[in-house]
Amino acid sequence: MIKNRYHMKSEYLIILVISIIWSKMPDKLLAPIHPVTDNYHGVEIIDPYRYMENLDLPEVQDWIKLQAEYSSAELNKLKHKEAFLTRLLELDMGKEYRVYNIKRMKDESLFYLKIKSNENLPKLYYRSHLTAIEKLIIDPEEMSEGKTQHYSLEFYQPSPNGRFVVYGIAEGGSEQTIIHVYDMINNQDTGDVIDRIETAYNIPQWWNEQGFFYCRRQKLDENEPATEIYKNTMTLYHELGEPVENDKPIFGRSLSSNVEMLDVDFPSIRVWENSNYIIGKIKHGDSSELTLYTILKDQIFENQVNWKMVCDVPDSVVSFTQFGEDIYLFSAYKAPRYKVVRTKMDQPDFTNAEVILPPAELVYRYASRTKDRLYFSALDGGYNRLIEYDPITGNLHRLDLPENESAYIISSNTNHTDIFLRSASWIHAGRMQVYDHGESTFEVLNLEPPGKFDNPEGLTSERVMITSHDGVQVPLSIIYQKNLQHTGKNPTILSGYGSYGSAQSVYYRASRMAWLEKGGIIAIAHVRGGGEYGKEWHLMGQKSNKPNTWKDFISCAEYLIDKGYTSEQYLAGQGGSAGGILIGRAITERPDLFQCAIINVGCMDMLRMETTTNGVPNIKEFGSVKTREGFDALLAMSSFHHVVDGVDYPAVLSTHGVNDPRVEPWFSAKMTARLQTATSGNRPILFRVDYDAGHGIGSTKMQRYEKQADIWAFLLWQFGQ
Repeated sequence: MIKNRYHMKSEYLIILVISIIWSKMPDKLLAPIHPVTDNYHGVEIIDPYRYMENLDLPEVQDWIKLQAEYSSAELNKLKHKEAFLTRLLELDMGKEYRVYNIKRMKDESLFYLKIKSNENLPKLYYRSHLTAIEKLIIDPEEMSEGKTQHYSLEFYQPSPNGRFVVYGIAEGGSEQTIIHVYDMINNQDTGDVIDRIETAYNIPQWWNEQGFFYCRRQKLDENEPATEIYKNTMTLYHELGEPVENDKPIFGRSLSSNVEMLDVDFPSIRVWENSNYIIGKIKHGDSSELTLYTILKDQIFENQVNWKMVCDVPDSVVSFTQFGEDIYLFSAYKAPRYKVVRTKMDQPDFTNAEVILPPAELVYRYASRTKDRLYFSALDGGYNRLIEYDPITGNLHRLDLPENESAYIISSNTNHTDIFLRSASWIHAGRMQVYDHGESTFEVLNLEPPGKFDNPEGLTSERVMITSHDGVQVPLSIIYQKNLQHTGKNPTILSGYGSYGSAQSVYYRASRMAWLEKGGIIAIAHVRGGGEYGKEWHLMGQKSNKPNTWKDFISCAEYLIDKGYTSEQYLAGQGGSAGGILIGRAITERPDLFQCAIINVGCMDMLRMETTTNGVPNIKEFGSVKTREGFDALLAMSSFHHVVDGVDYPAVLSTHGVNDPRVEPWFSAKMTARLQTATSGNRPILFRVDYDAGHGIGSTKMQRYEKQADIWAFLLWQFGQ
């Protein structure tokens, strides 16, 4: 354990001592130090690499390019890299194609995304019915030909009768989405093009066959800061063929006298084909608590819409659906693992809402609609269960699926009585099935072929409960080959996340076989800050409680070592995005516990988070330096500020795409520079940069496999293999 990281005086003065310690990194890689001092509530913090936050500086661009070239050269020399990449491609070829994001229309026609084993990007297809010949609609690979960066399909949404499809395209993994509309009869785009599209919290909603609602970011002047990008987002209505500048604002700040909205809120609306009501949804940054309003459909285009509030932030509603004249709400109010209540949309009253599913051991998460049923999804000890509910009779029925599998609804429709679902476990692939409640039967859904590696023999998984630092029991999932001996020398990857109340779901990936075949172990730590046990579990790893996230992770690492699965010399920790906090603080608090760390697009300097484009929406999750309490919490979770000179840090491979709109690439740059300067050991600190990628969303299949091969080869290199 590292102690006394800071020298504190009466003013709690914190000084980051900067000195170049010898390492095996070439001197040319060590970044120049240009210290900047900040004062937070009487506490001084020295930032040696503040200049890196200006990615346009030639000095910064040159250093990142140098790091990218050096890391690429080092990774390309690794003896396991090509073998891993070859095996990943073999495993992928084991399934001719994969189908997902299915939308079934009322006439039984289908739209879906499909990626073939010899293709790099998913494409949009259409069938007039389940057994009909498919038709290719949108091909991002064709769009990418001749371009310096690839295009990816971010979303799609057919119109109610399937005549048109609104879809979003982004370049280079940037998530900077542009709307287009495809005409299914004329087999071409309509020419409707809209930029600055906000897709994180809502995709376009069709009003009828001639128009749709969409969310758009405000247009900024060149000199406005990046922190303004996600402010004053608005929902508008677009009529096909009309100029975009004529689109009517529908739901947003200052549009309705009875709707309060902050500039950082994300407004959107939800339209149901068979409902008389529209829901106005306000997402408060990255907070999960929603504010909801309702109105009659025929009032939506009035100049002053008289919205009726359904629920507000204190009601702790995180998801909702509709049936008939009722709205169903998933709420954590006096229900740590959530409850489901319903109220009338014409006169919503959350306080007196009828309880449909009272608080229980299950963690209720969301619901899917059919013509005559609701299907609730609920976590049960980590596995996702489906509960069928008849809104007319009130009858509840849990779908009969294997206990060691999770089940997820992949398509449902208010015009049909059956659902499409997929079940899966950690060690075998999911089965796509059709469930008909009338017959209570499951039938195979023949939309994709079985894969050669869908059900490998010889794998096992277990879920154990770990006692964390404060006595709380934390779930740990472990996947490995049945005949694996507990020698303490098994190459092991322990990953975790622990933010936003997001649960680490049970799923299968054939690609994992490439690691498991090497005698490797894959472990997933279900740490606090996630959603495995509901809202309470989330709050126990949020803001000032954030240390529980990485301390849970550390406890899981200690368990794997104590039980002989692995040892410190063969253990790697991995985290990405907000999970960068988890892995970054784990290796700065316990550098002795890990041989390696993989940090993917990680949040590393939390004191500077809210100065970034995506930082303002994240204040709800992590806090703000503008308050003393927020500053203390952010400093505690900021890995960059806990790097200490002269410590033998684990080998670190940081990965980042330069087009990342969620976590600026300079987070990884600053952390890399600080670790390269500080470490006293000989283990490498590498920065892998992808100039045709962003946060990982929209990356091509080959990009993902090449990065995975680099990561695994890097780990075996550091494990001495």
